Amino acid sequence: MAANLTEESASCQVGITKSVYKNGHFMNPFKDGQQQSNMLSVFKFMAEKNNSKVPSSQSVLDETLPIVKPDATEISTPPETGIRLTWIGHATVLAQFDGITVLTDPIFTDRCGMMSWQGPKRFRPVPLKVNELPKLDAVVISHSHYDHLSRPTVLELNKKFGKDLHWFVPLKLGEWMKAAGCETVTELDWWEEAHMDSHPGVMFACTPTDHWGMRNPTDRYKVLWGSWVIKGPNHSFYFAGDTAYCRTFKEIGQRYGPFSVAAIPVGATEPRWFMKSMHCNIPEAVQMHQELKAKKSLAIHWGTFNLSYEHYLAPLTEIKENMEKAGLPAEDFLTKKHGEIWHLFADN
Repeated sequence: MAANLTEESASCQVGITKSVYKNGHFMNPFKDGQQQSNMLSVFKFMAEKNNSKVPSSQSVLDETLPIVKPDATEISTPPETGIRLTWIGHATVLAQFDGITVLTDPIFTDRCGMMSWQGPKRFRPVPLKVNELPKLDAVVISHSHYDHLSRPTVLELNKKFGKDLHWFVPLKLGEWMKAAGCETVTELDWWEEAHMDSHPGVMFACTPTDHWGMRNPTDRYKVLWGSWVIKGPNHSFYFAGDTAYCRTFKEIGQRYGPFSVAAIPVGATEPRWFMKSMHCNIPEAVQMHQELKAKKSLAIHWGTFNLSYEHYLAPLTEIKENMEKAGLPAEDFLTKKHGEIWHLFADN
């Protein structure tokens, strides 16, 4: 199922930023020009001092970023009450609530690159493998970058779940998904909504982010990027995927908030001159938490792949500091261990 795509759409509703598609490419409505990383800026980035300090010792990493094996029985079905999240690593979250189990931006491979031997290497292993996942109802994909859309993982998920797995993707990504063997695919434009026949009470909406899509040098901006709202009768979950800070989070909060939980990226943030146009930093993530009207937020997009130069443990202290600076309870925006289960709002 695919949404209708007009050649050029614009911000025709007050307070709602619409996608813009022109001459076969999506335009970034949050920037004056398209988001580009020219070779000069890439070389300058590579020459910067790397302060990530990821240890080579696995024993040290086991102490600083421990891996928890999720209880297979606990995650086998959605909870009777409340919302249950399991952070698998990077932007991969298992979200279970209101009778549905959803996986976000699944990547279970050792590297995120065009080839299995190429690209940033995972420095924290996945806490469970694809064949250990519970029955999934849906997967949401935020954009086409390799650390968010892993073809080997997609193939594994298709092999395990087949047509019973419903994929929700932004516009123009459906063709790629079908070519990878995905049988049930819904692609949506920003602000479009859809439901699954098996779970008619749960709504999926694609919402804007300030980012872009690309898998090779020739396809930049050819597919849309976005975030996802998943709203059930009792709880709601927002998945930001990957984004710079922009005005859209106020729009999303006004239209769909408050959220039970938001999954907000906090990594790949430094040096700021290079990363600001692509990724929000922790103060901006705290601002997003507020503007989205999230009751709780989960830190994602950190602690898994070494993509930039901030200290690899920065979120562990800086989120708390920035929440307190904003006058907010630190326990409302948390980091979790890889594989750790977080069950919220359950009836006692």
